[in-house]
Amino acid sequence: MSLSPLRLRLLVISLLTVSFLGALDHTVVATSLATISGELGAVDQMSWIIVSYTLASTVLLPVLGKLADVVGARAVFLASLVLFIVASLFCGMAQDVVQLTLARIGQGIGSAGLHLMPQTIIGTVVAPRERPRILSIIGAAFPIAILVGPLLGGVITDAWGWRWIFWINLPVGVVALVLAIIAVPHIEGRARRRFDVAGAVTLGVSVTALVLAAGWASSEAPGMMPAVITAAVLAVVGFGVFVMIELRVAEPVVPLRHFADRTVLMCIVLSTVIGVGLFSVVSYVPTYIQMAYRTSATVSGLVPIATVFGMLVSTLLTGWLASRSGRYRAFPVVGTALAAIGLLVMAALPPGLPLWVPMAAMGLVGIGTGAFMNIIVAVAQSAAPREDTGSVTATISLVRQIGSTTATAVVGGVIGAGVLAGLPAGVVPSQLTPQAMQSAPAALQLEVAELYSAVLVPVFIGLAVAYLVGVVAALLLPHGRLSEELEPRPRETADTAA
Repeated sequence: MSLSPLRLRLLVISLLTVSFLGALDHTVVATSLATISGELGAVDQMSWIIVSYTLASTVLLPVLGKLADVVGARAVFLASLVLFIVASLFCGMAQDVVQLTLARIGQGIGSAGLHLMPQTIIGTVVAPRERPRILSIIGAAFPIAILVGPLLGGVITDAWGWRWIFWINLPVGVVALVLAIIAVPHIEGRARRRFDVAGAVTLGVSVTALVLAAGWASSEAPGMMPAVITAAVLAVVGFGVFVMIELRVAEPVVPLRHFADRTVLMCIVLSTVIGVGLFSVVSYVPTYIQMAYRTSATVSGLVPIATVFGMLVSTLLTGWLASRSGRYRAFPVVGTALAAIGLLVMAALPPGLPLWVPMAAMGLVGIGTGAFMNIIVAVAQSAAPREDTGSVTATISLVRQIGSTTATAVVGGVIGAGVLAGLPAGVVPSQLTPQAMQSAPAALQLEVAELYSAVLVPVFIGLAVAYLVGVVAALLLPHGRLSEELEPRPRETADTAA
């Protein structure tokens, strides 16, 4: 399928708008969380407003990817967008936390489609050579949403009330829907393929159990260990059963043949490295900066901003370079090495240095990650059979999400345990806040700063090791050049066409 330049530009604008809409909802709610939970009288259930959304979007990724292969990516994309708009309406109308949680589940399912289908559509209608450039443009929605989401959420909440952070999706979503109907071409599925219901259900239960186990483990709430163990065991058993199902069915929801292809397998490893190495630690960096560098909350936000800005610039530049040359292997090799260096520098920094030093180090991590974040999607798509474009794209996203969720729990547990074990004499955990430390004696401030630096050293080293694993995976990618021609869809076999 060849698109005219005008149709391609319109398609990119449409997909970028929708991707930004979905990505923004990950970040815009965080600023308003306290207001929402307070007005609904559910401060103790605040986490479910986020967990329900994240869980639904994670679990449905492989299902939507396979559906795209079966019925066509356009149909799944438009359905996801309509669901997201309707769910946003009900989020704003919620009168209690149960109603809001149910609506957020619908939003999460729609968001999974808004994240996944643009990549799948590009992988279906655009030649491999052009995919890195276009995927980097669409992928820029995520770092931009991280930068503007919290501020936008606060402004909307203060000006109009928290319900409008959901209702603002309605006019923007309708415009995006009209654009999508016009711009997204018809994409044939393979409707005669059977959908792997048993595999989808088993994977959904397993991923849910894993996410809940990770979330409960990171909450550090007393008495949660039995629930964590139960959920973890269920996840392990569930994944084992899932593999057995996928080996036996004709059309698995996650084709295990992806893992037999070296190119696809290395892209999966690299995607996991991104989730583990960057996304797991970025939410803890502001607290680390506040405590170790004794800054305000506002100033500490400059470090993750440097990380995300580096990622944004890098992903746009490398996407353009990869499409220009067709070569892709150098970008993950250099990117993973740069990110590992940045994390090792963070591990070596003593407390008290000027703030631009950790900003530069974490900026390097962002630059390194952005260098290959979207390119590996294009490479995996070009290596997989075209009829598996949706499922391979979903697998790349799923492992990143799972890696981020589980590693976030591990990092949080390590930081929490390390800080509690090294508390200065006479200090109780409830006193260990940035505000309290700013008014504490200088000697105590220095002691706490050194404690946080010492606790984070093994975390940064461990995440650097994850990126070094990524260096090995990148070196194992076969040499090659992305094709300038769109691969024709393989002819269906007699049994599927009959």
